[in-house]
Amino acid sequence: MYRDTRLGEIMKGLSRGFFARVVEQTGADKYSKGFSRWDQLVVMVYAHLSGSSSLRSLLSRFNSHKAQHYHLGTREIKRSTLADANRHGNVEVFKALCAGLLQQAHRRVHKDCRDLLYLLDSTPIPLKGNGYEWTQAHKTARSEGLKWHLLYAPRAEVPIYSNITAPNMNDIEDARELTLETGATYVFDKGYCDYNWWHKIDQQGAKFVTRFKNNASLLNVQDRSIPEDKQDIILEDSVVQFKNKHPGGGRVNHYQRPLRRIVVHRPDKDTPLILATNDLESPAEDIAELYKARWGIELFFKWLKQNLKIKRFLGRSENAVRIQILTALIAYLLIDVFRRRHQITTSLHLLVAELSVTLFQRPQTDKHVANRYHRRRMEFEEIQGALPI
Repeated sequence: MYRDTRLGEIMKGLSRGFFARVVEQTGADKYSKGFSRWDQLVVMVYAHLSGSSSLRSLLSRFNSHKAQHYHLGTREIKRSTLADANRHGNVEVFKALCAGLLQQAHRRVHKDCRDLLYLLDSTPIPLKGNGYEWTQAHKTARSEGLKWHLLYAPRAEVPIYSNITAPNMNDIEDARELTLETGATYVFDKGYCDYNWWHKIDQQGAKFVTRFKNNASLLNVQDRSIPEDKQDIILEDSVVQFKNKHPGGGRVNHYQRPLRRIVVHRPDKDTPLILATNDLESPAEDIAELYKARWGIELFFKWLKQNLKIKRFLGRSENAVRIQILTALIAYLLIDVFRRRHQITTSLHLLVAELSVTLFQRPQTDKHVANRYHRRRMEFEEIQGALPI
């Protein structure tokens, strides 16, 4: 009986009907000349999961399994063909595919999680050297390359929003484009300090937890009591308001409602953490724990860079780099669907390590062969035992 390979099972997380609609809408296969976007997607997902470090090693591994290509809907691929497709191919098709999988993950978050918690952050994608000259126009003093923005749902361990920009794009500029959800809690750092955006979150009926800048001009309205058993952690808890409606530069601060100012002791730092939130009800220690959870998105970025192909690129054009980042996120989301469908409890790190060497194996077939070998061995031992001495 035919069984799909592990790679085939992973690719089932992406509906072929949805894929076909996206390709048709973007016209991505109009000039494909025998090498389709599906071929490109399959081989790029394989590149991320197999840990291939170059085009040559990638295609050497991929093409060594020609017998499995038909069932994946692909074929043997030439190095020059893939390089050209990554250099000149349509990035929009991968953006649309990624957006569709993110929406799917978002729906699952709403279904599975009662309390919606989102972590917002960005990470630099450093790109320097020959071939990356296109990064020069938008580089900053601290970063040269691209910047990757994500909104991450830590309880479901999936991102629900992604955007790739130039490094000189301020985090808050990208955040203003987010669709905010009523009842959700957003956690972010000082890079998203914009009082009017905070006001927008509050008006949407959502909560936020972040940090005040050191120069924030605040008026103390009320000091709140701190439980005795929490006074070594929570140093201050107060209700505050902004002093100035016109902070300068012709701007108007629309946030005029009360805020919480919570000062948290940090054992490993000389200075405490000064948190800002519009949550006036929750205990201060719970607010502190929410901000501590922000470390989850840092760990997620670290995991992506260590386990998928984001540090070293198969092509140096902007097109190739963007396609590789997008297919990395697609690969992650497909693995997440694969884990849930098969109820796999193995950690992501160990699962990817296992998949890297078993992508073209058929688990059910392998199990059947092993069972058949075991039965034959048992039959042989029974016959040997029945023979006269």
